[in-house]
Parts: sequence; C-alpha cells; structure tokens
Amino acid sequence: MKDFTAAVVSEAGAGRMAFGFGPHLIRMTAEETGGTFGLVELDMPAGEGPPLHVHEREEEFFRVLSGRFLFICGDRATELTDGGCILLPRGVPHRFQNIGDRMGRLMVIVTPGGFEGFFSAVEGAAMSDVDAIAGYFGLRFLPPVAAAVAA
Repeated sequence: MKDFTAAVVSEAGAGRMAFGFGPHLIRMTAEETGGTFGLVELDMPAGEGPPLHVHEREEEFFRVLSGRFLFICGDRATELTDGGCILLPRGVPHRFQNIGDRMGRLMVIVTPGGFEGFFSAVEGAAMSDVDAIAGYFGLRFLPPVAAAVAA
C-alpha cells in the first residue's frame, strides 16, 4: 500500500466497475489513500438493497445522489432522498433499500478503506463462498448468506 501524501483525484465518470452484488463504480481505494478511505458509487433498482449486515472494521457514509432510500441502523429507520446523508457506525447491524419507484444512486464512503474491494472479490463467486469472502472483509450477513440461500 502506498503512502497517502498527495491528493487523490477521480474525475467525473472515472473509476473501475465491480459487479459483485450489482454494479459498483469504485472511485477511490484504500491502496490509493494509504488505507484511510474508499469511495464507491452504485445504482440500485427500485425495491433492492442488501440484507441485514454488520461491518466490523469501518464506518459507512452514504449520500443519496438520486432516489429515495430507507436506512435501518440498529432500531432507527431513516428515509432519505436526493442530497440526504447518513453515517453508520461499525459494529451495528444495518441495511438499506431503494424504496422509490425508479433507479436510485448512492455515493458510499468507507473509513478506513479496504471494504470497497469486497465487490470485486465476490464477483462471480458461488453463493456458498460469499460468507467466507465477507468474513475476510470484516463483514457478517445476518443471517449468513449460505443459510438464507439454503432456506
């Protein structure tokens, strides 16, 4: 990992696509920022969102670029639309969902960085391997993906 001693720039439309759990545009990585930061943008269809999960290593900051999203963090539910922001603490179960009637877009910042690599790591993986890959990134699904698929 290189030292973070200079500005990291991501021009409009720049980044690398990863397709694990849908298309994610990786804009900045831990590798580029000395481990401090990761930045991802994602488009999410209406009704979609990840299952309940916990990050053990990083906080997640979300900014709704377009659409309407519901965020559940612990026992709190928050609806946000264009321009709304939320910061989720590590170690607390959470999930989010596009509750609008059209494609939504989110900007997601993780601190420290590193989790942004998850989306490339699970790209093409068998569902039976997702929990192990998630564990490598300090992520736990509640219930585990393999158990949910088997049910």
